[in-house]
Amino acid sequence: MATPQPDRQEPTPELRGRRVLVCRPEPEASRLASALTAAGADVRLLPLMVREPLPETPEQRSLLQELDNFSHIIAVSPYAARRLLEEIDQWWPQIPMRIQWYGVGAGTAAELAGHGLRVRRPVNGWTSEALLAMPSLQHLQHERVLLARGEQGRELIRQTLEQRGARVTILPLYRRYRPYYPAEQIREVFDQFRPEVIVALSGETLNNLVEIIPDDRPELYQSLLVVPAQRVAEQARAAGFQRPFVPDGLADGQLITSLARHLAPPASDNGKPSKDARD
Repeated sequence: MATPQPDRQEPTPELRGRRVLVCRPEPEASRLASALTAAGADVRLLPLMVREPLPETPEQRSLLQELDNFSHIIAVSPYAARRLLEEIDQWWPQIPMRIQWYGVGAGTAAELAGHGLRVRRPVNGWTSEALLAMPSLQHLQHERVLLARGEQGRELIRQTLEQRGARVTILPLYRRYRPYYPAEQIREVFDQFRPEVIVALSGETLNNLVEIIPDDRPELYQSLLVVPAQRVAEQARAAGFQRPFVPDGLADGQLITSLARHLAPPASDNGKPSKDARD
């Protein structure tokens, strides 16, 4: 009889001593910071976006009461999904059937699925472009689509679906703004902590980061900048960042594993770098 083999465990990501600045909004910032700390990183939090729920309006109330008139409902982020579900719960003891639900990425899909919904999401990727490539969103003549998002953003989704014949309705559920930090706090982060890695997982967060970087700290543009997609990487390069990096996934574990792999010294054989070594 064969001897049972122990389950193979993935190696723990190694970020020991790396200085990482997390600019995500809360509560995602603290959650990611805990995971980074567990991987050995020295972490500072500087959330550069605050999300504030919008007050309910008569128009919003009417949309929610007519939820069963929509064929497709898209949430653009985990926070948008949470806000949408909170509002739906006020009006629908049971969510209407025959609606196709979509999450732009795995985190958004998980929020909706946790509410008992069957959710579609891109197989590969977590961007607007990946969502728009889904077969069920190609032919939408006269179909009604509800897009749950903030006051602004994700215009590519709306414009593309309308070009495909859909009747798209925007449901704005929150506003975003850059929080205020005193100059002393910003100086402490950039002058004393001196991050090697900066996590900025949206184009808006990146813009806010550029606004607060001190003019006398151009070396910060050499930090490894973790961004969510190639589109934001191009935005980062245009702003002057030399090392934008798109991880293999945006879930905390995926991000940390991808980051640790990227920062690891190249594997070598007899002192020669491996052909598979990444920059």
